[in-house]
Amino acid sequence: MSSTMQLTDWLHKALQFEKHINQVVIGQQDVVRLMLITVFARGHVLLEGNVGVGKTTLLRAVAHGLGGGYQRIEGTIDLMPSDLIYYTYLDKDGKPRVDPGPLLHHGEHLATFFFNEINRARPQVHSLLLRAMAERSIAAFNQDYLFPHLQVFADRNRVEKEETFELPAAAKDRFMMEINIDVPSSDSVLDELMFNPRFHDTDQLISQLPDSGMEYTQLNGFAEKLQQNIQISAKLKQYALSLWRATQKPQDFGVTLSDVVMPQLMLSGASPRGMSYLIRAAKVRAWLHSRDYVLPEDVQAVFAPCMGHRLFLSPLYAYRHEQLLPALLTGLLSAVAAP
Repeated sequence: MSSTMQLTDWLHKALQFEKHINQVVIGQQDVVRLMLITVFARGHVLLEGNVGVGKTTLLRAVAHGLGGGYQRIEGTIDLMPSDLIYYTYLDKDGKPRVDPGPLLHHGEHLATFFFNEINRARPQVHSLLLRAMAERSIAAFNQDYLFPHLQVFADRNRVEKEETFELPAAAKDRFMMEINIDVPSSDSVLDELMFNPRFHDTDQLISQLPDSGMEYTQLNGFAEKLQQNIQISAKLKQYALSLWRATQKPQDFGVTLSDVVMPQLMLSGASPRGMSYLIRAAKVRAWLHSRDYVLPEDVQAVFAPCMGHRLFLSPLYAYRHEQLLPALLTGLLSAVAAP
């Protein structure tokens, strides 16, 4: 099959997959599209939102559609790195047993690892997860375990802050996107979610999803081919480079924020890895719009979710990050001229 035919065939499957998820997670079309982009860009996802807005339902729907091994773990303050690798128990004869934990249970067939409320886990756990995300492998029992198809989905709620641990910069940088999910604003959507019994049983709702027709073992190879076949012009490369420089010193590009001394604002801008993720995501978005070339609007559409968790403000302004970061991201896109 030619590359063009393969891209077209997978595009049909991807859009059908997106359509089915939107029937399960209603009123979140933009969030679902971003999730779809990360799936085909083979990136990890950090999902943030208030309690009960559908984060878990969305992640389970995506995992169900992708197939392969699925594991989930709950973040707790007493969770240790070993809990991801193995667990011990007494069998029916009262003898101690050691069985594989969630990371090892499916071996190389593990496709989706869902870490619920990741910010409740200790930094030691984050460190182990970081290696699994970065290298798709871990060392245990004197051998290396490989997870070639692994995609990590993690979520955290923005309400409770007690007994939580902020993710370190290195861990955040391994997530391709941080996607915010809010309560739908449409009254008709809220009416469906609250009063339609179809949305009251999540297990049954997920089980009704049809087969996506996508083989998870082929995703890596297809994603690589997608990146090779979607073109980006020299002018657009320069535009992306300017955006990266603007994240380092926004004041040099004329960005101003209210009540902020701009030269004192940034502690750290986006990493080069973050910008490579941005370009990967922009190419996937172009493909989902049936194009084989990237437009500035593709870069702009994924800029905030790819960059927001990679920009660190100085301690002087860090306490205002929820207010300042959205304004900064908007200012950067406005200040840097698109080709």
